Amino acid sequence: MNRLKNVVDIAKSIGLEAKDLETYGDYKAKIKYESVKEKLRQGEKGNLILVSAITPTPAGEGKTTTAVGLSIGLNRIGYKSIVTLREPSMGPLFGMKGGATGGGMTTVEPSDDINLHFTGDIHAISAAHNLISAVLDNHIYQEKKPRVDPRQINWKRVMDMNDRALRQIITGLGGKANGFPTENGFNITASSEIMAIIGLATSYDDLREKLNRILLGYTFDNEPVFLKDLNMTDAVMAVLRDAFKPNLVQTSENTPAFVHGGPFANIAQGTCSAISMKLALSLVDYVVTEAGFGFDLGAEKFFDIVARKSNLNPRSVVLVATIRALKMHGGIKVRELGTVNPKAVKKGLPNLEKHIENIQKFSVCPIIAINKFNTDDPSEIKVVEDFLREKKVKFALIDSAGRGGEGAEALAREVVSECNCGCGDHYKTLYDLEMPIEKKIETICTQIYGSKAVDITKDAQQDLKKIEKLGLEKLPVCIAKTQKSLSDNPLLIGRPKDFLVTVRQINISSGAGFLVPVTGNILLMPGLPEVPAAENIKVDENGNIEGLD
Repeated sequence: MNRLKNVVDIAKSIGLEAKDLETYGDYKAKIKYESVKEKLRQGEKGNLILVSAITPTPAGEGKTTTAVGLSIGLNRIGYKSIVTLREPSMGPLFGMKGGATGGGMTTVEPSDDINLHFTGDIHAISAAHNLISAVLDNHIYQEKKPRVDPRQINWKRVMDMNDRALRQIITGLGGKANGFPTENGFNITASSEIMAIIGLATSYDDLREKLNRILLGYTFDNEPVFLKDLNMTDAVMAVLRDAFKPNLVQTSENTPAFVHGGPFANIAQGTCSAISMKLALSLVDYVVTEAGFGFDLGAEKFFDIVARKSNLNPRSVVLVATIRALKMHGGIKVRELGTVNPKAVKKGLPNLEKHIENIQKFSVCPIIAINKFNTDDPSEIKVVEDFLREKKVKFALIDSAGRGGEGAEALAREVVSECNCGCGDHYKTLYDLEMPIEKKIETICTQIYGSKAVDITKDAQQDLKKIEKLGLEKLPVCIAKTQKSLSDNPLLIGRPKDFLVTVRQINISSGAGFLVPVTGNILLMPGLPEVPAAENIKVDENGNIEGLD
């Protein structure tokens, strides 16, 4: 790994000065919004490249490593590039997934800081969210107008940790002085509507407008209560003031990286902040960003929600595939992945094929990044390459984890070639906002997931009536679904067919500007596995941390 450069020097490499930064030590900084407003007004000059993946497996696909490696590779072949990523959540960090800053010779640094508290953004979002909860409870206790019905509150509390015991709780026990007993609960901070709003807001005025629109619940007369009705929006903004500003760090080869915002893709929009992408596009030739989990989740939401709302235009999609994941989609268990098995790779190809088809539905050309691992056999790689040649889909072998930016140069050249060919000048969305909500949900489920039909339960039907009464039926939909399958059943691997998607409720994120149909058994507060990653973390006598990656 190269020696890290001072963050001021990283900023200067993309046309920013020390006066544009609020530094957090030598290697982290926030970019002052007031310093870059003019750059944002001037618009984008760069090409936006979206990195997604096939359906993820426990083997790991290396999507972040590929995104970071591609950005480094673009710089190595003579183009200025910035990679823009989400901020890791401490829930998965201490749970099953571990760190989220890349791997091997390709990382974003300082990785331990980024994986933990970083610049405090996620803590600020948790505090802002829970400030609303506290003021809302006090509003009800003090019997202030509008009179909120405690039985119709939509706003749970949040924390940045996996804790299944807090999914459903009772608050306000202990007598009148402690408020009123209410059924409540916690979600993980990444699912907070405020996290989604930070990811979509492009100015402080826009942030205020979106916060004002948050639906908190209803009165005893069934009238909606929004955050603006509590007269505290600017207090929330005060907590979020610094969290709104993009963070600047660097890769292991000193390429600039914006790491900002952290919504999960299985329960929210799954991409970094729009302001970080738009700022990056005003500064360099190529901006590499990633959409969480498989293309069916983060990337679909990127096109239909993030890009549509933020006027972004991805020029190409890089889809990450691994031999290990294809074997698992071919029915091979984790313990057997080390055995050479071209037949299993071939059996897993329908999952890759479905994601390629999905990318093409948005009128964008895919480039497949075959992310190479040491256990991959040439015969297995050949199966994938032959398949992609037959499909006339561009591809490149990438080994940025093992060789750093050098291992990503072939992929970088394919990306440049694709952006220079003139195709994919503008994507198309999957559905029109004028469609009925049920039709939007059905379109995503049938066309992207491949389902046969959609079952909208009675509870979800009641939610639809509320949405129509509020006049929100023209909002896009952000489906909450398992990341482990194209279906809403995590056990269905490969390319499942003839399955039913069950929508059990539809949450309203009117501040962020989308609706959230909740499918299958997806949870907004994850739990920890039998052996959480937290048990493998060590800190030595000098304060050095091991086990976060």
